[in-house]
Amino acid sequence: MSITDEMVCFSLYSAARATTQTYRTLLAPWKLTYPQYLVLAVLWNEGDQTIGSLGDAMQLDSGTLSPLVRRLEQAGLVTKSRSTTDERVVTVQLTDEGLALRAELAPVRAQVAELAGIHDDAHRRRLIAELQELTALLQAGVPATTN
Repeated sequence: MSITDEMVCFSLYSAARATTQTYRTLLAPWKLTYPQYLVLAVLWNEGDQTIGSLGDAMQLDSGTLSPLVRRLEQAGLVTKSRSTTDERVVTVQLTDEGLALRAELAPVRAQVAELAGIHDDAHRRRLIAELQELTALLQAGVPATTN
């Protein structure tokens, strides 16, 4: 058995890369990246979001998230607006075009699940729970770095 068969990190890395590549291929006709799709998915399911809440959901900092949102805005899929009470707060909303894209892209998630061999909700929920637990444990176990 090789080291790649023995270490969890290799399997996680390979699964993440394969997932990203699958979404990249399936989303290509819409000229969307996988992270852009994830932003849209949060907005479709959770409604309008501040950049901060979107960053929390995506686990991205604003420096990474802002260019993503900017490209979605340039594509006409979202709009941004500043709070009238606090200019630092920027809210992201779906446009009508962004909202309509939800129905068009609905089959993508099912296609990925099918390709991944996830055939029922119980399997999907177990996998998500295990991955969320792993994420939480790793985040809790690594001390914050200081510069």
